[in-house]
Amino acid sequence: MAVFMTIQLHGNIAYILKHRGQILATMVLVAFASGIGTLLFQTVTQNRILTPSVMGLESLFVLLQTVLIFALDIGGLSMLGSVGRFLAEGALLVTFATLLYRWLLSGSGMDLHRVLLIGLVCGTLFRSASGLMQRLMSPGEFAVLQSRIFATFTRADGGVLMVCALIVALVSLVVWRMRHRLDVIALGANSATALGVPYRRNVTGILLLVALLVATSTALVGPMMFLGLLIVNLTYPLIGSWRHCYLLPGSVLIGMVTLVGGQLVLERLLDMAGTLSVVIEFTGGALFIYLLLKKAKK
Repeated sequence: MAVFMTIQLHGNIAYILKHRGQILATMVLVAFASGIGTLLFQTVTQNRILTPSVMGLESLFVLLQTVLIFALDIGGLSMLGSVGRFLAEGALLVTFATLLYRWLLSGSGMDLHRVLLIGLVCGTLFRSASGLMQRLMSPGEFAVLQSRIFATFTRADGGVLMVCALIVALVSLVVWRMRHRLDVIALGANSATALGVPYRRNVTGILLLVALLVATSTALVGPMMFLGLLIVNLTYPLIGSWRHCYLLPGSVLIGMVTLVGGQLVLERLLDMAGTLSVVIEFTGGALFIYLLLKKAKK
C-alpha cells in the first residue's frame, strides 16, 4: 500500500494522493467483502469450489443496472446521486437474497443444495432478461450500461466509500465475534448440534451476512465472479489452519495483496496493458476449472 501511494509521486501531489487513496480504499473494501463473504459461504456449504456468485447476485446486479437505464434513462439516473444509487442497488440485492433464503430455509429441513440450484436458475433467468432489454436499448444507453456492468476500481466517490466502509466494518465486527462458532459450524450440522450450537439459526444469519457483503462489493465496483474463489483458495494453503481466527484476517490480507499488488504491476510494469478485473477473472476461472477437474478425479 505504501508503494502504491508513493511510487512516482510528482506533479499535483494533493490530487494524485486523493485519487490513489480512493482507489486504494476501494480495493481494501472489496478485499474485505469478497474474502470474508466467500470464506463464510464455503464454511456453511463445506465446499471449497462454491462461491456466493452462484446465487445469482451478480447477475441480478447486471439486470438491475439494465432496468434502471432502460426505465429511467441516463438523465433519471443522475437524479438519484451516487450514494442513493449505491444504497438502492445494495438494498435490492440484499432483499432478493433475504427473500430467497427465507423461502428456501423456512421448511423443516436445511437443504443448501436446493438453495444453490435455485440460485443458478435465477442467475440464468436474470442474464436472459438483461440480454433482452439490452437489445432494445439505444446505442448511447447501451454504452453507459457497459461502463457500469464491468468491474472497475476507479469510479467510486468519497460518499459511497464511506457508506461501504461502515457496512463492511459492522459486518466484520459481527463475524469476528462469532469466529469460534464458525469453527464448530464447519464440522457440519450433526456435529454442531451435538456441541450445542443452534445450527439452523446461525447458518441463516451467516448466509444473510454473506449476501450483504457480496451486495456491497458488487454495488461498489461491479460483478467479479471469481475474486472470492481466488482469495480463499490462496488463504487455505498459505494460512495452514482451519480456525477462523486465522482464516478471517488471512483472507483479508491476501485479498489486499492480490488487488493492490495486481494493480501496481499493471500500472508500473505493464503500462496498463490490461485491466485488473479481467486478469482476476481469467486467473480465477482457470483456478475454478482446475478445482473441478481435481475434484472429479477423486
